[in-house]
Amino acid sequence: MNLSLYLLTVLIWGTTWIAIKLQMGEVAVAASIAYRFALASLVLFAMLWFSGRLQPLDRRGQGICLVQGLCLFCLNFLCFYTASQWIPSGLIAVIFSTATLWNAINARLFFKQRIAANVLLGGGLGLAGLGLLFWPELAGHEASRESLLGIGLALCGTLCFSAGNMLSSLQQKAGLKPLTTNAWGMLYGALMLVGICLVSGTPFAFEWNARYVGSLLYLAIPGSVIGFTAYLTLVGRMGPERAAYCTVLFPVVALNISVFAEGYQWTAPALLGLGLVMLGNVLVFRKPRPVLVEARV
Repeated sequence: MNLSLYLLTVLIWGTTWIAIKLQMGEVAVAASIAYRFALASLVLFAMLWFSGRLQPLDRRGQGICLVQGLCLFCLNFLCFYTASQWIPSGLIAVIFSTATLWNAINARLFFKQRIAANVLLGGGLGLAGLGLLFWPELAGHEASRESLLGIGLALCGTLCFSAGNMLSSLQQKAGLKPLTTNAWGMLYGALMLVGICLVSGTPFAFEWNARYVGSLLYLAIPGSVIGFTAYLTLVGRMGPERAAYCTVLFPVVALNISVFAEGYQWTAPALLGLGLVMLGNVLVFRKPRPVLVEARV
């Protein structure tokens, strides 16, 4: 089950960049994200209601869902979308991949979980591998005030993502399933985005064409309903630090698709980077050997 959820998350989130690219046009970013999570929330609530699996939430549960909506389904996306205006997508991917390390640190701080050496080493190798994969893009980027702002926003988005992981883990420890908490979290996130649009004067435009509607449906249902549910279920089953290694593998899937969609060509450094990412993946999921204690007579 863990392997299936892991592969499903990586494959779905590794392909959402195509849909995000198709979303770019007349509709403002904040409005598009609001549409995405409003639709995803509606689908989740309908599915849970008709199947009788919608769990009741007390005030504490609702409060955590509210903060999770702010971190995971609002600020996280706003930060990354805004950062992409000033820094290359490769640098964003590298910064986002540090979620593995942030999740390990946060799990230690908030849940007193031991930080496994193989997780830190694997996360570090994955980060180095992504650096090699995107080296031409990173080397050709000039530093500026806007780039520093973009890096700061990408890091802020990663920290929001990690905070959302911790909150989901907390909810699951209380017996609440990701399907229910995601439905509420996405609803709250969408409402906050609507509020941001209203305050900033962002128009609620919409493109009634196959490109925009199709990409919105893909982002809302596979990308949000299925992707976030699978990923946050992994957070509860495997721990936030191991689940977050998905963030290292998304760009690898995206680059492989780019070979066919955009003519991307693999280079020797990129292949070495791919090897490091795969080695990091093995290390992160390697179970520590039990320590054998000799019995003394």
